Amino acid sequence: MAFTTLISPAEVAAHLDDPDWAIVDCRFALADPAKGRRDYLAAHIPGAVYAHLDEDLSAPIIPGQSGRHPLPAIDDFAAKLSQWGIDDRTQVVVYDDNSGFIAGRLWWMLRWLGHDAAALLDGDWRLWLAEERPTRADVEMRAPRTFVARPRPHLLATADEITAKLGDPALHLFDVRMAERYRGENETIDPVAGHIPGAVNAPYTLNLDADGRFLAANELRERYEALLGDAPVHEAIFYCGSGVSAVHDLLALEIAGLGMGRLYAGSWSEWIADPARPVATGSTP
Repeated sequence: MAFTTLISPAEVAAHLDDPDWAIVDCRFALADPAKGRRDYLAAHIPGAVYAHLDEDLSAPIIPGQSGRHPLPAIDDFAAKLSQWGIDDRTQVVVYDDNSGFIAGRLWWMLRWLGHDAAALLDGDWRLWLAEERPTRADVEMRAPRTFVARPRPHLLATADEITAKLGDPALHLFDVRMAERYRGENETIDPVAGHIPGAVNAPYTLNLDADGRFLAANELRERYEALLGDAPVHEAIFYCGSGVSAVHDLLALEIAGLGMGRLYAGSWSEWIADPARPVATGSTP
């Protein structure tokens, strides 16, 4: 059985010696980009390889054009997955130490490229440690395999598409950032504050319980059915600051059994790169 959304520490621990299981440590801190690698080198789940958000899961920034974490070229990323020993027979497990805020990016990228057998460690690194499960230090590598990308372009939305639909009731757009950033208050990351006109605020943190774990599927379903209304899930577009945390809502939709929404990968940081694009502030779309 393939795991495609969440997986427990116990289920991962049972497969630590399985060559057809690849574990990827995605720990990363926006304020200290080297911290995740340092933490990985000090201790990680046995057998895990390390994925760096800036170096492995993003392409270089194009000033004035791209967002802060543009997607890498498909061929380049397929080569990286091959280097990590991932092919179509591989069950992938991704984790971080922040409730999937970073690791969800890799989960979604695999889904985007046609690899469904990828799951996020529920409870993340913190639960793994709390359950006193084994760890190892230093760099680990897996035997290379050949990853064949089967892109699903319909999972992506673009700035041009959104621009063309502004004001159209058929545009179902959701901003997953915190409410204060959505409203244009306390913007500490991007040079322009606010949100894309028409976007509804859907903070990703509301997917989590008090312990930082995803809510039960029925609770997530209730939340997203209320947010979506009559909007078809496959037409709903989610964005954040740079295309990373927005994936949290997409994963929540899958856990809820509602299907897969779409990602505006460039997100707010790409949107504001063009000063001609409109900006809204305040609490209403």
